[in-house]
Amino acid sequence: MNQQKVSFKNVDGETLVGRLSLPANQHPHNFVLFAHCFTCNKNFAAVRNISRALTAEGFGVLRFDFTGLGESEGEFSDSNFSGNVEDLLEAAKYLEAHYSSPSLIIGHSLGGAAAILAAQKISSIRAIATIGAPSNPLHVKHIFKNDIETIKDQGNAEVNIGGRSFTIKKQFLEDLKSQSYQETLKNNRKSILILHSPQDKVVEIKNAEEIYIAVHHPKSFISLDGADHLLGNPKDATYTGEIIGKWSQRYLEMPGAIALETEKEVVASLDSADGFTTQMKVGNHYITADEPVSYGGNNFGPSPYELVSAGLSACTVMTVQMYAKRKKWPLENVEVHTSYQKLHADDCQNCDSSEAKIDTFQRAIKLTGDLDDKQIARIMEIADKCPVHRTLKSEINIVTTLLSN
Repeated sequence: MNQQKVSFKNVDGETLVGRLSLPANQHPHNFVLFAHCFTCNKNFAAVRNISRALTAEGFGVLRFDFTGLGESEGEFSDSNFSGNVEDLLEAAKYLEAHYSSPSLIIGHSLGGAAAILAAQKISSIRAIATIGAPSNPLHVKHIFKNDIETIKDQGNAEVNIGGRSFTIKKQFLEDLKSQSYQETLKNNRKSILILHSPQDKVVEIKNAEEIYIAVHHPKSFISLDGADHLLGNPKDATYTGEIIGKWSQRYLEMPGAIALETEKEVVASLDSADGFTTQMKVGNHYITADEPVSYGGNNFGPSPYELVSAGLSACTVMTVQMYAKRKKWPLENVEVHTSYQKLHADDCQNCDSSEAKIDTFQRAIKLTGDLDDKQIARIMEIADKCPVHRTLKSEINIVTTLLSN
């Protein structure tokens, strides 16, 4: 996963800080907005694990701290639920300006309610996923129910939430009451996935039922059986991310499958707009080749010379193991570490001309097993007899022809 720190302004000009997670092996096919739970932040473990699962599915994920939380500027005591929705709208504008408009929005707990409201105002959003979300934003009041009278009488109160102190003002409660959330649910026409744990003790499972009944199809429900509200078990968070990734692809625009066919063993295809990122079909397998970022590539796959080195390593371990099995030698495992570079030829150590350099594959072999010195020496000889090694050492003919369109 490739992760970048980003920042953008909220409607009051305060800086909001986020993390943009990108796939390690491709450009994102869709971008996701993530709304974290009440008083949580972008670095909350469940948020990170869900984002990691989504990037593995090819999504780009923007998670950020709401106003007054984490690294973002502003005072939490001056924020409210409406402000969270506005923050999501500004995050969507940031993605649209710098990357691509988000097509999926995810909200955890109260963030789920914010995500549903924000989705109606972000035209590019085609799918919504909620995790442990309340059917009414006012549900959050139970977290500080013992302080509500103080908030009403004095205008604010210092409340303890998850071991941390937060100032909750009267305007926060009034803002929750002003939301037309139920009407929004009834008018929602965007695909929605509702994920909730039957064992959730913070936001009861009844909330998921109420959301499901209120919204229109297409709608889906997934039970996060055994999970707690905050998805404290990393396996629960990863599972949640995987489910959302698979489900949402039914409703999003996805890139078409690579249509590479050949009568040869290998075909490589590269469009002019893709830099060095090359799509390949190798036998019956699809892979991506690329160059490192330092060479102007995206590093989405191995470089051509790394592929050649990989062929030498693979051929060596196969050849050695096949020989050891035939001899019934106790070779438990063989590792071959290979790298490629151009080195000066032995007879020209002091030459400066690039023509004096020779292609060199540096290969290191690790043998695991109860082998004696004679067996090890013979295996090292056999390594030099692997077919790819012999091909690289021999004179090679490459016959090139032009294929008609």
